[in-house]
Amino acid sequence: MSKLVTFLNGPNLNLLGKRQPEIYGHDTLADVESKCSELASTLGLQTRFQQSNYEGQLVDWIHDAREDSGGIIINAGAYSHTSIAILDALNTFEGPVLEVHVSNIHQRESFRHHSYVTLRAEGTIIGFGVEGYELALQRMGTLLNSD
Repeated sequence: MSKLVTFLNGPNLNLLGKRQPEIYGHDTLADVESKCSELASTLGLQTRFQQSNYEGQLVDWIHDAREDSGGIIINAGAYSHTSIAILDALNTFEGPVLEVHVSNIHQRESFRHHSYVTLRAEGTIIGFGVEGYELALQRMGTLLNSD
């Protein structure tokens, strides 16, 4: 199994650290990528980070991950709550999928309480800030290194 982990980030996550820091904190997506890349090397994993504000691009990247990735860690942002297309694409991926949300979606508006991604994910990490990405990567390392 591939040791490449694809991180997919949805809309507005390019503004992480700049947008609503009282909810999302001050770390940028580049900070998250740097921390996860460093952690991945200790776990014997490789990482690929991708972010798009466009649903179709995320679907295409999920399709691409089918070819070379062992697992996907996804924060689909607002698409988590609306996108059956992303769920359908994730259902075509044969490796583990882990979902991350920086904020606790269950303490926010009621429309954020449901996530289509959760229907496919082996696990979901919610409300631990950007540290959730590293927690997800730790778990992905366990899953991908267990064979």
